[in-house]
Amino acid sequence: MSDRIFSSTTAATGTDGAVAQAVRAALCHLPGVDNAASSHLVGVASDMAIMSLLALSAYLMLLVGRVSFAQQAFFGVGAYSAGVATAMFDVPLPLALAGGMALGALCSWLLAMPTLRLSGLNYAVATLAFGEMARIAFSWARWQVQTEDGPVGPLGQEGFRNIRWLLENDLAPEVFMLVTVAVALGVVALLMLSERTRLGLNLRMLGQDDLLCASQGVPVERLRLWAAAAAGALAALGGGLYAHRTTYIEPALFDPMLGVHAVGYALLGGLGTALGPLLGVVLDLGLLDATRIVPGWRMVIFGGLVALFLRWRPRGLLDEVAVYHLRRAVAATRIPRP
Repeated sequence: MSDRIFSSTTAATGTDGAVAQAVRAALCHLPGVDNAASSHLVGVASDMAIMSLLALSAYLMLLVGRVSFAQQAFFGVGAYSAGVATAMFDVPLPLALAGGMALGALCSWLLAMPTLRLSGLNYAVATLAFGEMARIAFSWARWQVQTEDGPVGPLGQEGFRNIRWLLENDLAPEVFMLVTVAVALGVVALLMLSERTRLGLNLRMLGQDDLLCASQGVPVERLRLWAAAAAGALAALGGGLYAHRTTYIEPALFDPMLGVHAVGYALLGGLGTALGPLLGVVLDLGLLDATRIVPGWRMVIFGGLVALFLRWRPRGLLDEVAVYHLRRAVAATRIPRP
C-alpha cells in the first residue's frame, strides 16, 4: 500500500476539516504519537480497511471450498473502472464504486461458470491463470480523454494517474479513513449476521462436503456462483477505494502476490467467522508492516506463519472450534434476567 499523493496534509474545510482535526487530536493523545505519526496511522488504518475487503473476498471463496488466486484481478477491475468513472467522466465516487462492484461481480461470475467442475489444485491454477490474463489486459489498456488538467486515463504499462476525486472534493484523509473503516466493518457485520441464516449455514456446509450439501437439496452450483459473484464485488469495492486513496494505479500492483496475500490473511486469521480475515490483516499490516519491528523480514515471517498454520491450524486462529468456545465464554458472562 502507498501514501503517494493523498496524505494528511491535504486541506479540508467545513465539516470534513473539523472531523479531520478531531481524528488527529484523538490519535495524538495516544502514547508516543505526534502529528506526523497520526498521519501515518491514518494511512495504515485506511490500508487495513481496504485490504480487509480483499481478504473477505478470498474468505468467501474459501468458505465454499475454493482457493482462488484471482481476487487481485477483481480488485484491479474495481480500481480501473472506478478510476475511469470519476477521473474521466466526473461520476460521483459512490456511483463509481457501485459500478465497479457490479463489473467485479460479473467478471467473477464469468470465471466461475466454466470452472464449476474444477476443484483443488486444478481450480487454484485456473484462477491464477485468469489473474495473470487480467494483469496483462490492464497493461494493454490505453484510453485517455482530454480534461482541463490535460489528458487523463489508463496508459498501459505507464499506469493510470490523477485519480483525484478525493482531492477535488476536499475530502480529508481522516474522513476517508473513517469511511473505509465503516465500509469494512459494515461488510463484516453483514457476513456475521448471515452466518446463522440458512444461506450462511449452506455456504459453510458446501465448503465442508458438497456431496452432503447436494443430498440435502441445496443448489450447489447456484450457491457457488453466488459466492463467486459476491466475492468479486467485495474485491472490486476494495480496488475502487484503493485507486482513489493512492490516486495512481498500474498493472504491476495486481500481481499474483496480492492474491496470495488475500488468501493468506483469511487462512491465518481463521475461517470460523468473518472476523478472521480482519485478524490476518491486523497481524500483517498492523503489526509486521506498520510497526517495522522486524524490518526486511516481514514477508519471511508472514509466509512462515501461514505455513505453520496450514500444518497445525489449517482453519486459522479463529476456526470453528475457537469461535464456538469464544461464544460460550461470552454467553457465560451474561447476567441472567430475573
